[in-house]
Amino acid sequence: MQKQTMVRGLTARHIRFIALGSAIGTGLFYGSASAIQLAGPSVILAYLIGGVAIYLMMRSLGEMAVHNPISGSFGHYAGQYLGPLAGFLTGWTYALSMMFVCLADVTAVGIYMSFWFPDVARWVWVLSIILFVGALNLCNVKVFGEMEFWLTLIKVGAIVAMIAGGAAIIIFGLGNTQPAGVSHLWQDGGFMPNGIGGMVASFTIVMFAFGGVEIIGISAGEAQDPQKSIPKAINAVPVRILLFYVLTLFVLMSIYPWRQIGSEGSPFVQIFDSLNITFAAAMLNFVVISAAISSINSDIFAAGRMLYGMALKGQAPAGFARLSASGVPTLTVLVMGATLLFGVVLNYLMPEDVFLLCASIVTFACVWVWLVILLSQFSMRMKMSKEEVANLKFPVLFWPYGPIIATAFMVFIFGVLGYFPKTQPALIVGVVWLIVLSIVYKFWMKPFTPKIEQQN
Repeated sequence: MQKQTMVRGLTARHIRFIALGSAIGTGLFYGSASAIQLAGPSVILAYLIGGVAIYLMMRSLGEMAVHNPISGSFGHYAGQYLGPLAGFLTGWTYALSMMFVCLADVTAVGIYMSFWFPDVARWVWVLSIILFVGALNLCNVKVFGEMEFWLTLIKVGAIVAMIAGGAAIIIFGLGNTQPAGVSHLWQDGGFMPNGIGGMVASFTIVMFAFGGVEIIGISAGEAQDPQKSIPKAINAVPVRILLFYVLTLFVLMSIYPWRQIGSEGSPFVQIFDSLNITFAAAMLNFVVISAAISSINSDIFAAGRMLYGMALKGQAPAGFARLSASGVPTLTVLVMGATLLFGVVLNYLMPEDVFLLCASIVTFACVWVWLVILLSQFSMRMKMSKEEVANLKFPVLFWPYGPIIATAFMVFIFGVLGYFPKTQPALIVGVVWLIVLSIVYKFWMKPFTPKIEQQN
């Protein structure tokens, strides 16, 4: 028997960790080193600035999600408040970004497992992870949420351990002859050694690292008490940014000269090596495998819920709206799993460039989605009466200036992508993708009036 509506089986704890699971992945564990090489210590400022814009965007999403909690929320909101074309572009662009994130992480898992089993073909591990995560996403949403909680807890624990160990090195000199202090933050070329241009260039990697926080809105349709759980999860975003991004990089660049970070592998390995932990590489390998599986898990979940919501509105094949007896959009999970097999092919054809290609496309897609979220909330608010605004249970901060500032920042990031040669291909691919989708919509999609499903 098939269900017609999503099951509200996610608690506030599940939602917080699902968002963490998607946002904390290879972008933080490895991408941070590239951002540091571009900006030096001023990358801390880049993460703070980007974090403020992300939080303002999340408050905009939160206002809409609490007002009308539905699965695949921001795709629905774009269709309702900006028009059906905007909803179509946003939904499929987000699904594309989730696919490319998964492709990158699936490829990474195969590489990580080779550390322990160098004689086993990489495709064996890739296929195993695809089958495992696919099966997990076919389970009841509560089972999925519980597994995501524990997978995310592993990588959160690793980050906290790194910060604690790094603080011990800075203050007490643990593992060294004397305390490291924080002078490395300005000794080599100052706090902004590559100038303002270096810090601006780092925004492309910084914003990629934040990708995934918007999954809180995706999960709204399956939250047990969205009016309480969504605000709690969103209000925790600033703390997560300070702890997992800013404080982590502060510790790293205090212990090591910024030019050395990432030169000997992952920055996390360098911290554990400084603590004279001989099994640091093996420990990190376990953590990054957990991080990759967690990210794949969250992203398949997000893509499924987005396409489910679009199918209800006729913007995706009707099969994506069919639910299993446990309330899971089965077809979407199966299609995503089959798509991930393409990652094995890519891994053989262009093993050195798969991650960079995927990451650059995801950066464009994420910024597009964030921009549409901000514009959707602005449009919704402009169409509401004073009484409706007064009754909002989780209103956006600093209206209207907060959303306007965040919107301007997202447009600025598109400019950054287009300005620097290494990121120009991402902007070109993204623009071509939107043009192709627009053509598909015009000639193959039937006009319709968007109807937003209210779930109670």
